[in-house]
Amino acid sequence: MLHLTLNLRRRWALRRTPAGPLRDYLETPFPKPSMDYRDLALLAVDIETTGLDPKRDDILSMGWVSVRHNRIDLGAACYRLVRTARAIPEASAIVHRITDDQAARGELLDDVLAELLKRLAGKAMIAHHATVEKGFLNAICQRLYGVGLPVPVIDTQVLAKRTFERRHIAFRDSDLRLHALGERYNLPRYGAHNALSDALAAAELFLAQASYRDRGKGVPLRDFLTW
Repeated sequence: MLHLTLNLRRRWALRRTPAGPLRDYLETPFPKPSMDYRDLALLAVDIETTGLDPKRDDILSMGWVSVRHNRIDLGAACYRLVRTARAIPEASAIVHRITDDQAARGELLDDVLAELLKRLAGKAMIAHHATVEKGFLNAICQRLYGVGLPVPVIDTQVLAKRTFERRHIAFRDSDLRLHALGERYNLPRYGAHNALSDALAAAELFLAQASYRDRGKGVPLRDFLTW
């Protein structure tokens, strides 16, 4: 049902999108949910922002890492600093360690989004607490192209919550954070709030979660998608 809904949204958006990066993205079909996740190319994405409201807050940086056939492709990893028109709030600068001077040397959001859409075409997007990535990407596409962004999503936070609930493990909200889950799976620890390192951490977390489910038998993509 999710695949049908997403493809209907993709075709609907395709009819209404002018030529450009979003239309190119929409012309590539989404991966079939019945396919084994090990046979697919996925893209782990992280977006760092000044806040959580896509209508009010700005994107500071984007990072993404390719997962190809169950392996992380670091050669295709990418980090982009985004130019912002407004001053970065002090609280955000402390968290992300991105200053106004750095942001002023960043790339135009239109260009960064176009590059991301090219990499994301035909893939499912991996993200941790994907509400942020989905919300901001959808809002940007609406603003630039007049159409939102349909995309199949694997949310590693949702997968963790499902696992805890299925195994009747009590948990707190803090247990669902990216780095707390990384420790649970004995994954490398990276500095928080960097778009590239958080994208890499999400990719590693997904592979660990998938491996636990897989046990050498394979798992269809549909079992990981956020419904």
